[in-house]
Amino acid sequence: MVARSAGRSPVWLVAVWGATRLLLLLFVLKVLVFPGPDVTSDVSVIYRDWYEVLRTGAFPSDDVTWQYPPAAAFAILSPALLPFLAYATAFFVLVCAVDAAVLALLWRAGRGSGRSPRGAWVWVVGVPLLGPTVYARYDLMVTAVAVAALLAAGRHPRVAGALAAVGALLKVWPALVLVGMGGRRPWVAAAVGGAGLAGLFAVTMPGAFAFLTFQRERGVEVESLGALVFHVARHFGWEGGVLLNYGSMEFLGPHVDTVSTVSMGLSAAAFGWLLLLRVRAARSPGPRSPRSRSPEPQPQPPQPQPQPQPQPQPPESSESRPPESRSPGSRSSRSPSSRSRFAAHTAADAAFVAVLLFTVTSRVISPQYLVWLVGLAAVCRCFRASRMRVPVALVLAASLVTVLEFPFLFADVVASTPLGIALLAVRNGLLVAAALVGARALWRDTVRRGSAGGRPGASGPGISRAPSADSPATAG
Repeated sequence: MVARSAGRSPVWLVAVWGATRLLLLLFVLKVLVFPGPDVTSDVSVIYRDWYEVLRTGAFPSDDVTWQYPPAAAFAILSPALLPFLAYATAFFVLVCAVDAAVLALLWRAGRGSGRSPRGAWVWVVGVPLLGPTVYARYDLMVTAVAVAALLAAGRHPRVAGALAAVGALLKVWPALVLVGMGGRRPWVAAAVGGAGLAGLFAVTMPGAFAFLTFQRERGVEVESLGALVFHVARHFGWEGGVLLNYGSMEFLGPHVDTVSTVSMGLSAAAFGWLLLLRVRAARSPGPRSPRSRSPEPQPQPPQPQPQPQPQPQPPESSESRPPESRSPGSRSSRSPSSRSRFAAHTAADAAFVAVLLFTVTSRVISPQYLVWLVGLAAVCRCFRASRMRVPVALVLAASLVTVLEFPFLFADVVASTPLGIALLAVRNGLLVAAALVGARALWRDTVRRGSAGGRPGASGPGISRAPSADSPATAG
């Protein structure tokens, strides 16, 4: 009873959030000292230098550490909203405010039929597991935009698409939230909004897309999955080493290009799988709802008596249909098959799996990347129908291991000690497991469920004969 009331009470949620976030602020403000290297120097030195350049109306295109899309300027310039505070302090306070806004969104999304407060709890618990690094990067701000896009998809698909476009221009990966959204409206809104904003940056601020060149020239970062090859190879005479390159610690030396190429090939394969998933789901007939099933033929009497003809009824309007037969905020209902494939939980699950796949295949897995996964995991757990329970648990476990490898024991990681290699193997292994389990669950929930549901009397994993309380992800 106590656990149940804690899960439903916003008082407990806010209390735990407040205590953990106060601790994070004390660490980044250096009132308390967190073990390991100083994680706040990126804000106080690098971000601050970029801020001075951006204020002049240009991007720091001569700085190879600037590897972000043009809308990242919004995050770097945001401390100007609090001119009475020092730059770093203002940045930390704003990140904390955005953190609170995400909590409010998740709490609101977790209320109602078919929803769960567990999503808000995933956010409250998951963010502090990453330590002070999560407040010393702008990735939490980007995650907030992605979370808002997914939560807006059900009732406001165009808003969801626009937010996805803004997120993509902040740090690329939020474009993946579109993967599980049905209908054209979010995609069109994302394309139009993204093209318009990108064009505006290209015309008004020189060097808006210089980051593309810098990204191509990156090596293999020491925390990535591919880096494990070189961590082990160093103990067998590999002649390369670790250097600060393009703003991160990367392996440089023989065969690095090969591993980098393999990583990009795996990312391309992940993209191909997501495309196949989308196409197969669109072609698979969804399970028919009770309303859409044809009535079974009844035996006809030998000589039916004449019956009075019923008066013609006006066509049924969307307003007269029960809530479960139409999309929230839409003017026309979606077909049962579309509803089953592109439900709200499917959009969240697909985004979570997509970002997982691209994270584990990336040449770089920085600690702050985990906050992307925590945010998307929280959205998944807002829906009781989500199939991502196990992957979410694996990501939370990986977050705890991440704070151990950075910043706590980062020296061991850079030196490729047995302890450092073990930490990386466990963390990356958890992420790979989450990606594989999540991909399998997503395929079964969309492609295989849709194929089985199209056959009369078919049933299988994830199929329910009762109408779902989950709401559609978009309104077409």
